[in-house]
Formats: sequence, C-alpha cells, structure tokens
Amino acid sequence: MLEIGSLIDGKYRVLNKCGQGGMSVVYMAINERANKTWAIKEVRKDGVQNFDVVKQGLIVETDLLKRLSHPNLPSIVDVIDSDDSFLIVMDFIEGRTLKDLLAEFGPQSQEDVIDWARQLCDVLGYLHSRRPPIIYRDMKPSNVMLKPDGTIVLFDFGTAREYKFSSLEDTTCLGTRGYAAPEQYGGHGQTDARTDIFCLGAAMYHLVTGHNPSKPPYRMYPIRQWNQNLSAGLESIIMKCTQQNPDDRYASCAELLYDLEHFGEVDIAYRKKQISKFRKFIVPAVVAAAFCVAALSLHYLENSEKKSTYDYYISSAEKASGDARIAYYRSAISLKPENEEAWNSLLGEFSEDDIFTSEESSTLQSILIATNGGQTNETFFKNENRAGYDAFCFEVGILYYYKLEDGNGKTQAKHYFSVAMESEYLSEDQTVRAECLYRISEYYSGIGKVDNTGDSSVSYRDYWDDLAELTSGNLVEMDNPNTAIIMYRELTSQIISRADD
Repeated sequence: MLEIGSLIDGKYRVLNKCGQGGMSVVYMAINERANKTWAIKEVRKDGVQNFDVVKQGLIVETDLLKRLSHPNLPSIVDVIDSDDSFLIVMDFIEGRTLKDLLAEFGPQSQEDVIDWARQLCDVLGYLHSRRPPIIYRDMKPSNVMLKPDGTIVLFDFGTAREYKFSSLEDTTCLGTRGYAAPEQYGGHGQTDARTDIFCLGAAMYHLVTGHNPSKPPYRMYPIRQWNQNLSAGLESIIMKCTQQNPDDRYASCAELLYDLEHFGEVDIAYRKKQISKFRKFIVPAVVAAAFCVAALSLHYLENSEKKSTYDYYISSAEKASGDARIAYYRSAISLKPENEEAWNSLLGEFSEDDIFTSEESSTLQSILIATNGGQTNETFFKNENRAGYDAFCFEVGILYYYKLEDGNGKTQAKHYFSVAMESEYLSEDQTVRAECLYRISEYYSGIGKVDNTGDSSVSYRDYWDDLAELTSGNLVEMDNPNTAIIMYRELTSQIISRADD
C-alpha cells in the first residue's frame, strides 16, 4: 500500500486514504507543482490473482475515460505502471456515494431520486451517443457519487463496453446481480442502451424503496407495495425500465428523461382525481363536451411541455460543444422529430468547418434511421412536416455533394436532391439547382464511359451546360458567400481537371 506522505512519480504527495474496494485502494493526493488535489486508485500486483487480466481491464477503462468529456464523468490525468502496483490518477470527487446515503438514511425522497436519475439519463445519453456507443452496464448506487452541490458523478467503468454493430451477443457476462438486465447474463442478446436503462431503473428502485435488488429474492415489486405514498407515475416509470424484454423498455434515455420530468402526469391517482372532479362539478348533459375540451387541453399541455423540454435541449446544445452538442441535438430530435430546428442546427454543426467527415455522416444516418413511435425519425419528419423535410433534404444534398471529406459524396447526394427537385415548398431557384445537381451526380457514374456500340451515355457538352447553369446568377444572393465560393471552386476544379475533354 502507498504510504501517507510519500511522493509518487516525483509530483503526487499522498495525503490520506479515502476508501478501499475488493482489489483497490483510493487515496487523496496533491500535485505539489500545480497545487491541485487528485485521487489515486492503487491496484497492487501482489494482491490480485491473474493481475495481467486485471491490468488489461484497467487499461481499457482508462483509455475509455480519456476519450470522454462530460461534467458527470471523472477525468483521467495520469496512469503509472510501477513495479509493484498500477496507479490511476483521476479527479478527486468530494462527496458520498448513493450507497452510503442508503446505508445511513434508508430510502431517499422520490424528488431527490428523480433529480439524480435525470442527471444519470443525461450522462448515459452522452455515452450512448458515442460512435460506437458506450454501454456502461453497471449502474448501481455504489458507483454514483453525490457532490455537496447536488450534482452526481458516475465512476467505475470497469464493465463498460463499446457496442459492436456486428455482434449478436455479448461474450462476457458482467454487471451486478439484481441490477443487471437479463441480456447481461449471456445467451440473451447483446447489451445496448436499453441495458443501461434497466440498470438505472433497478438503481431507482433501490434508492426509493431501500430494498436492494441484488439480495434475495432478487425481485423488484411495484414500489408502492413498500410505500403507498410514492407516486404511481414513478412506479410506472421504474416498471417500464425493468421489463425483462428490452423491446418493452424505454428505447432511449431521452424518452426516459421526458417521463421523469413529467412523472406527475402519468400518475394514475392524478388522473382519477381529475375524472372525479369532472363527475362532481359538470352536469351530465355536457360531460361528453367537457371531456373533449379536457382532452384538447391535455393535448395542448403535453405539446407545451414537450416544447419546453425540446427548447431545453436546444439551449443546452448552444452552450455545449463538440460531441456533447451533437448529443443534445439527438435528444431533441428524438423528442420532436417533426421540428426542423434541431435538424438544421445539427447540419450547421456538421458544415461549420466546411468539412463533412465520415464520422459525422455516420452520426447523421444513425439519427435518421433511429426508430421513433414505430417509424424512423426521417419518416416521421417527412410525414409531419413536409416543407421542413424538403428544405432539410436540399441542405443535406449540398452537404454531401460539396463537403464530404472522401470526395465520394455526390452519389449519396442524389437521394436528397431527388426529393428537393420535386418539392412544392422550395423556391424555384432551389428546385432548379437540385435538379441540376441531381443530373451532375448521375454523370459521375457514366461520364467518359461508352456502351457496346461505342456511344457515350453522357456527353461532356451536357455536363458543361449543367455546370454553367449551376453557377449562373448571383449565388451570394441566392445562397450565401460560403456556398458560392464552394460552388465556384467546384466549377474551376472541373475546368482544370477536364480541360481536354
């Protein structure tokens, strides 16, 4: 074990011991050069069987955390592999684990549990939005630290894994019994975002009831069986999170977050109370009309609350940066895929540096095909807001045609231009340009090639005429200076590369 007062790697002075687990000890240390406090996690090589296997897991965990940046996750700053121990230097988190709170105070208030769950939804949603997605797989009170300001930090990534799109099942069964979803035991499919939702539901169950699902009888009863004062709405949420079949759970953390923020509205007792008021105060002759008004009012309130959450995601995205901003836009789209604001903001993020990367393309496509209410986000957008969808397709076509980094975006742009050129909502300039770009995109698969008779399927004269038409007029007025420059650059590059033709 490290000695109190010792100096590690010439810069970390060990101050005191903070905690101890099955195979590791955590110390508080200070970097005397920077006057900064850190935590040092020590795993001694002589105290662990098969240390090489354990070390490999620790390396995976540290490499994973180094790539992440989120306010509810710790940062890894240093890894020291000494002769007798493996040391991980990370953020020192002042606070207590939720497990400690349960041990000292018993069941926690449902208001606090919901607040913590909302924060955990945010950080899990961030992990799931990575490419490939990161599945945490071990959500439980002992892995969540509560800081004095009320924010939580999720730590211990020893069981986290990257989602393998080509895999049907997990090869390793990891997680904590009682909290772990059925698919974590192997032979039940691959763990995905819904696995973390199950674990989070189990953690909420433990926190709000005080009954540990990792102890016999390893079952989670309806929470109001333990305490009738708990919300039926929260009970419904936890039961949906912990369904045995992943398809019966929330599909994403964004869906779960929405219900957590409006758990009172799904409270059965609340609904019964409203119905009772109608029966008591409204005369039978107008009951039917009153219910119609009530339904419209509830629909309006639901839409208003959805808009409030949607606006929260948009405003949070504007304050965030990088991957976190993309994650907020993804959550907004999942909530209201028919609203073009988040879609357009997402495209703006991808096109800001004038380079559309392959990773950004994969992210966009994954959001488009994500299921939402039995249909994809793209289908929902198209059916509910055709004008917004057509404008979106035009911009996506431009993005692929001019900015995809590997230069092969023209073929992928064709689909989006085919939608835009047939649109009833876009301006004439946009539809004409979409049709022109669509034809040019087709040229790339046929220009310069001849059929069996020796004839060319596409002439360079046709190609030139379309390029000239595409750049006619005042492009700055029709679009903007940046798009104009890109289009002129494309024209000049084609003149240079195909001058002889």
